[in-house]
Amino acid sequence: MGDDKTNVFRLPKKHAPKVQGVPTADDGARLITAQSVRDATTAGLIVVILYSALWSMASVLLGRIFPWLTLFQGLLIGLVVRRAGRGLDWRFPVIAAVLAIFGTLVGNVVVAAAFTAPELGASTLTVLRQVTAMTWPVFFTEVMTPADAVYALFAAAIAAFYAKRRLNRAEYLAYRRWRQDRAEARQQ
Repeated sequence: MGDDKTNVFRLPKKHAPKVQGVPTADDGARLITAQSVRDATTAGLIVVILYSALWSMASVLLGRIFPWLTLFQGLLIGLVVRRAGRGLDWRFPVIAAVLAIFGTLVGNVVVAAAFTAPELGASTLTVLRQVTAMTWPVFFTEVMTPADAVYALFAAAIAAFYAKRRLNRAEYLAYRRWRQDRAEARQQ
């Protein structure tokens, strides 16, 4: 019926290999050296701070607390850790999960301070600066609920799921070749 390139009814082959050359172990080593725990942690902390501020502003503006927003925060943290960290191993999902749990705690503290501040006639930052060791038990008994813990765990799972770098076919082959070469070097 003719060449595939000229056939109008031929669908594009998305499953066809697009590897230009054979990936080498050096290509896999470049993937490994591109990882950055520091960048992933820094980017995740920035998301926690910005998201907590936006979450508290939205909650005060609407007059309601939205605990399910922690799930969206977990998604954002996972995507940012993936993008900034470019991680391939177990450390990056763990970083994302820990940051999601930490972000849930920070977000709830900031939202609680934002709702408490008008009652005290102070700003949210003033309330946050006045937090002492005696404030924490009150916070955990009056503000944090078991539902917040469930949301935090689900946010951590979502963040961990999205934290690992997704590889294309050539990158996966290079990474696999690097792991095989490393395993062979250990056996010798």
